[in-house]
Formats: sequence, C-alpha cells, structure tokens
Amino acid sequence: MNSTPAHSQTLARGLRMLELLLEAGTPQSIAELASSLDVHRSIAYRIVRTLEDFRLVTRTERGVELGPGVAELARGVARDLRGASLHELSAIANELSMTAYVAILDGLDCITLMSIEPINEHATIAYKPGARHPITAGADGMAIQFQLDDDQLSRLEQEAARQQKVREARQRGYASSHGEVVPGISAVAVPLDVAGHGPAALAVVYVQSDWSQERIGERLMLAAAAIKARMRP
Repeated sequence: MNSTPAHSQTLARGLRMLELLLEAGTPQSIAELASSLDVHRSIAYRIVRTLEDFRLVTRTERGVELGPGVAELARGVARDLRGASLHELSAIANELSMTAYVAILDGLDCITLMSIEPINEHATIAYKPGARHPITAGADGMAIQFQLDDDQLSRLEQEAARQQKVREARQRGYASSHGEVVPGISAVAVPLDVAGHGPAALAVVYVQSDWSQERIGERLMLAAAAIKARMRP
C-alpha cells in the first residue's frame, strides 16, 4: 500500500506557477510557463485561466504576471503582527536611516513579512516582502535561530564556526552580518518572540552608518519589546 498522502497535481501545478512568476519578477509567456512546469501549453493555459478567475494572475500584452488577488492574500498573513510592527518599523527606519523589516520562519528559510524604507533618504535598500534566504545566513537568520529548539537546530547544516557565532550573538542579544545575503550590505537583527506566532526577527539593513552595531542592536531590542507589548491580549 502506498503510504504517501494523495494530493492534487493540478493544484500543485497552479501553486508552482505562482512561485515561478514570483521568482521571475517579469511577465512570462504561456510557452515559458509550460516549459518551466514541463507540461503541454494547453495545460499551462488552463491553469492560467483558472488562476485568472481568482485574480491571482493577470494577462497583458507583456505576458502573464501575478494579480491583485495575491496581494490581498498576503495582507492576511500575520495581520496582527503586521499591525503591531508598523509603527516601530517606521520609527526605526527614519531614526536610523535604514530599511527596517520583520522576517518570519518558513520551513528552514527566513521570509520578509513586511518592510519600511526611510522617508528622507535619497538612496535606500529595497527589501521587499516575500524575499527569502536560508536561516543559516544573515543577521535575521541568526536571530531566528535564537528561538529554535534542539530538534530544529539539529536539522540545520552549519559549520562549527557558524554555530559559535550564533551562540555569541545570542549572549549579547542581537546578531550582525555583512554581505551574507546581499553583497556589500550589513544587517543587524534581534529575535521577535511574540505569542501566537512562530520564530521571527526584527532587523535593519544598510550600506554604512554612523551608528555602532551595539547601538543599533539596543534600539532594535527596545522596538521588539514594544511590539511584543502591543501583541499581548
């Protein structure tokens, strides 16, 4: 007897198509999507038509792209955490002149839940919601590791030097990194442990700053405490 749970191949292909459009970042033709999914063009076309019905994709002269329905669904993810974090993220971004964001755990990846760029800066770092990277990289990845149990940590493939770096960061209360996710970009992050949610991190990214990493970490810890207080029932 096959013990593998049954699943919908059509649904899986539709979800994978959404992932492909997100990864591509530009409109894709039916032929390109069919090739990526390894299906006939007629099957890809039917999937697109179905996703169109739910406003998850749109078709233009440029091709198929993500539709407004995706944004509506995304707004529903961790809505309470988004609401509680918005004020603090705005304050941090403008006070430190850095892009501030909240990252959450998704499997063994960090995924950006929301981000705020400083208002009065001519050049800022765009760190868009949905961006992801392994939790074994970046300051936010280390801050999220602070909150993992032994079983979760055992699933990570990390060198001893990296494990030691995580331990040292946990002792001081904040993590820092440079060029681990985006070349030339520095980051500082603290754990964001709020009731009702999985491991998360509050972080900033920047190219250079007059603020020391210690001061940035202290400011982020204050903000994380404020967010946690807002999340209390």
